[in-house]
Amino acid sequence: MFSGWLLVAASLLYIAVLFAIAWRGDRHARRHGASQRRPIIYSLALAIYCTSWTFHGAVGQAASGGWSFASIFVGPILTFLLFWPVLAKMIRVAKHQNVTSIADFIASRYGKTQSLAAFASLVALIGTLPYIALQLKAVATSFSVLTADSDITRAPLFADTAFYVAVVMAAFAILFGTRHTDATEHHEGLIHAVAFESLVKLLAFMALGAYVTWGMFDGLGDLLARAESQLELQRQLAQQDFGQSFWAQTLLAMLAILCLPRQFHVAVVENTHRDDARTARWLFPLYLLAFAFFVVPLAAAGLTLFAGGDVEPDSYVLALPMAADSTWLTLLTFIGGFSAATGMVIVAAVAVSIMISNEIVIPALFRLRWFDTKARDYGRLVLRARRITIGAVLAMAYGFYQLIGEFTSLASIGMLSFAAAGQFAPALIGGLYWKRGNRLGVIVGMNAGFLIWAYSLLMPAMIGADVLPAEWLAGGPFGVAWLAPTSLFGLNVGDSFTHGVMLSLGSTCSAISSSPRSPPSGWWNASRHRCSSTAWRPARPR
Repeated sequence: MFSGWLLVAASLLYIAVLFAIAWRGDRHARRHGASQRRPIIYSLALAIYCTSWTFHGAVGQAASGGWSFASIFVGPILTFLLFWPVLAKMIRVAKHQNVTSIADFIASRYGKTQSLAAFASLVALIGTLPYIALQLKAVATSFSVLTADSDITRAPLFADTAFYVAVVMAAFAILFGTRHTDATEHHEGLIHAVAFESLVKLLAFMALGAYVTWGMFDGLGDLLARAESQLELQRQLAQQDFGQSFWAQTLLAMLAILCLPRQFHVAVVENTHRDDARTARWLFPLYLLAFAFFVVPLAAAGLTLFAGGDVEPDSYVLALPMAADSTWLTLLTFIGGFSAATGMVIVAAVAVSIMISNEIVIPALFRLRWFDTKARDYGRLVLRARRITIGAVLAMAYGFYQLIGEFTSLASIGMLSFAAAGQFAPALIGGLYWKRGNRLGVIVGMNAGFLIWAYSLLMPAMIGADVLPAEWLAGGPFGVAWLAPTSLFGLNVGDSFTHGVMLSLGSTCSAISSSPRSPPSGWWNASRHRCSSTAWRPARPR
């Protein structure tokens, strides 16, 4: 339907607009400080939570799994409405300690342990890779769907769209995420660009929903009636019992809004004033509700028009405007999905690069005495380490996409990352409210939870991609049945996904709660505003 060159030009033009917005935001911040519209910008930046999984995968999940898609919207709304004091206290504590990342925050709550910060950084890295791979998969799939008959898809230079997307996103993250080395810096330009992307993807999704509902059909009633005649959506919605899997996904979504590295970075590190968070408490849930409104209608339209099953449910969002032969709406939808992917990739790469460089690379260089601090430009070294890390993160995510991305749905990859980030929750929340938490218990708990996550959730994905032997899934490695990842230790907790989530989180919580009851050194009392130790910080370049 589209010329490949047209999509490439539109994508590059969109990236150029983001560059302009980010540059202007940085310039305004240097000259005038934070914008008066900062609370709204901050609230929209939080919508980086809505990625390609939300834009494309939610409709596909609704078409194939009924109401299960609602968990990714219900979870964060519940967190903002019912558990707002947790996030507010987290922001307050982080500001008093000049926290730069979620790994830094956890380490600061348990005695400033460098090994704990380094391990948390590695967990964040490994848990983020599937999510970035998800975005690369979504963009590559969108490009392939729209240019199926174009010569550009057969040209060797553009044979792999995901590779070029990763390169462009790495360049953007390096330019606007590694400009300074001040530990307390705020990336104003980057946040402005992310807020703009949140508007673009919401407007594109709502425009598509409105056009399909009232342009291609005669409203919601007609659309749902036609879908019910196909029986599939009716069956999916009627048989949804909101069982263990739904509530496990909702729990992970509630935790993800606090524990995902990119969400923590935007919500906590980039927060500049308490008014920002107050506005976000009601504006962000409204944003999610607006996004969720057209998910079921679009799924119903897809099941009605593509009843033969020739179109994958994850591609309904693009296939619908193509079926309506609406060029402008198809292009707008592509840009909306592209926007949902790029925002997440950029901020996630920046957040993870700060963690890896601050907690692993720079301390390792100090210990190895790789350089003399008096003879070298320390600030330049920090920036170089972050930039190299961003490139490495995007390269590893691209490798993960090549490994299993082609064999796994968007929702499955997203939940895999949510489950990995959820391993931070016990240490994160416990560090806020449990004064007798112990660093040894946190280290043991996070190690146990992460290993079980890798075994019971990541391994089945690797088996599904034919990376590991298929017989391991049910019979276990070497024929040991109790080592099967879907029923580890002979336990059967609901479906395989719920089993992995409950077992990994349960192991983390058990290890932390059973640790010796001694208060950790460096525990900070938020009510008295004092800290007994200081975290390692990069020296501010002169």
